[in-house]
Amino acid sequence: MREFAYARPASLAEAAAAFAGGGEAAFIAGGHTLLPAMKSRLRMPDTIVDLGALPGLTAIARDGDTLWIGALTTHAAVATSPEVAAAIPGLARLAGQIGDPQVRNAGTIGGVLANNDPAADYPSAALALKAVIETDRGAHDADDYFQGMFATALADGEIITRIGFAVPRAAAYAKFRHPASRYALVGVFVAAYADGVRVAVTGAGPGVFRWAEAEAALTADFRAEAVAGMALDSGDLNSDIHASAEYRGHLAGVMLADAVRAAG
Repeated sequence: MREFAYARPASLAEAAAAFAGGGEAAFIAGGHTLLPAMKSRLRMPDTIVDLGALPGLTAIARDGDTLWIGALTTHAAVATSPEVAAAIPGLARLAGQIGDPQVRNAGTIGGVLANNDPAADYPSAALALKAVIETDRGAHDADDYFQGMFATALADGEIITRIGFAVPRAAAYAKFRHPASRYALVGVFVAAYADGVRVAVTGAGPGVFRWAEAEAALTADFRAEAVAGMALDSGDLNSDIHASAEYRGHLAGVMLADAVRAAG
């Protein structure tokens, strides 16, 4: 790694000023994406802005039909939170499946959503659970937020502050994980609401996406039997050394049925 300036601001205003101070800047929270990229020289920022000291960004609270989680909340905190377990137990179980204990105790929900890795777990939850991603500049609906591989609606220097998830009637997540990285080869999050079912898929394609066919089938009949044998069209799916597009399409159907069973 080459030399860089380091800033640890104590407020959102200070963070924004540090980011805009000149040259290429990068925010860091848990660092599980940025630091490996810097070591391999894929990223060489002039300034790193550490968001870890920002106050008030780790709260978890339910407000009516919305569960709010601060952007700096770690995966471990989401996984063990009584508030999350009571409101959306499927989200708590998702967080408990991320990486290993070291990753879960350092990585943050806001960092994952800002990075938008195509195999990350939280994007499927955000999309299925009608999330609102609040920032220091406004808010983004999940349906418009995810814009492809590592791309989001965030403007340059925009900072996620908290995420609001619409509390569903039932929800669950199932994934087939890579045995080494524990990223999802395919992950499916299912959420049932009074107005229908939302299904989001991660790991299978170049970014998280909703599965309309599965949503229609489960809105009509919320049982695993209603989606038995269903598979994703492999045309737009990833194919690599870990799994072919056809296999990922098949796995999506298996994970879909598993998630419905888990949701009950």
